[in-house]
Amino acid sequence: MLVVGIDLGGTEIKAGLVDEKKGIIKKISRPTEVEMGNAQVIANITKTVKELAEKTEFSAIGIGSPGSIDRKNGIVRFSPNFPNWRNFELVRLIKENIEVDVFLENDANAFALGEWYFGKAKGLHDFIALTIGTGIGSGVVCNNTFLTGKDGLAPELGHVVVVPNGPQCGCGNRGCVEATSSAKYIALEAKNLIDRYPDSLVLKLAGKKEKIESKHVFQAYEKNDPLASVVCNFAIDALARAIGGYVHAFNPEKIIIGGGLSRAGDALFVPLREMTKKYVMSSFVDTYTIEQSSLVEDAGILGAASAAFYAEENPFSS
Repeated sequence: MLVVGIDLGGTEIKAGLVDEKKGIIKKISRPTEVEMGNAQVIANITKTVKELAEKTEFSAIGIGSPGSIDRKNGIVRFSPNFPNWRNFELVRLIKENIEVDVFLENDANAFALGEWYFGKAKGLHDFIALTIGTGIGSGVVCNNTFLTGKDGLAPELGHVVVVPNGPQCGCGNRGCVEATSSAKYIALEAKNLIDRYPDSLVLKLAGKKEKIESKHVFQAYEKNDPLASVVCNFAIDALARAIGGYVHAFNPEKIIIGGGLSRAGDALFVPLREMTKKYVMSSFVDTYTIEQSSLVEDAGILGAASAAFYAEENPFSS
């Protein structure tokens, strides 16, 4: 089966021609041009697909997009990358230009499907996928079933509260794991504390306060920098607390983590594995592993393509 997978970002459209067994055969990208209006975005998606596929026959298009997604009706209810898209009928508009099945999925759920079809979850019946960057997205497969909930809004594991009355989250609540452990939070907390640690390696790596990113904090963390240790230990402990809850709820074989923060590698994963043990019952300790995603730069394309594969194979779930 051959499909087109589209990773729809606010600045760039990344697309790939994907074979279910061979993976990505060809990929291209072009600017999204959100500022040019909705019609231009649709035109750019259409051009990308036609340029990518040329005379090649494919069965469907899968699209991964951040935000609140109505997968059944192909509607973007809300997306942070597209402020004007409120109840936007993305699938219908694309199908007006390209006569194939089009499937829309939240980017975090698509990431989980990508892991299931092409990554470290291949062949598994129970796993959790977390993508940690500006926010924390998630996808869950339990008993070989892709979980999306009654209204298709699940799972939102990034909004499990781990620190009551903790840092303000963008969702409106306080203390969500997204607000304690995302790359955005880690950079923000380092900036907030930097004046107390004027000699911090974090500042030397970033150059100036405004340029601090989570990667600088983790690089300094590996060198036992005091500021980085305060920030990272808090963030990792909060994430471990959340993962402990997920383990108890779903009994997964693997928790697979991707997104920008996962690039911290052992600086993140070694302490995370140890800290998580504190928050799981003894009977669960050896039942799961926490692993770094292997999909890296192609995760978005493979995830979107996998959403199409899954929807074609499970029509009542699409």
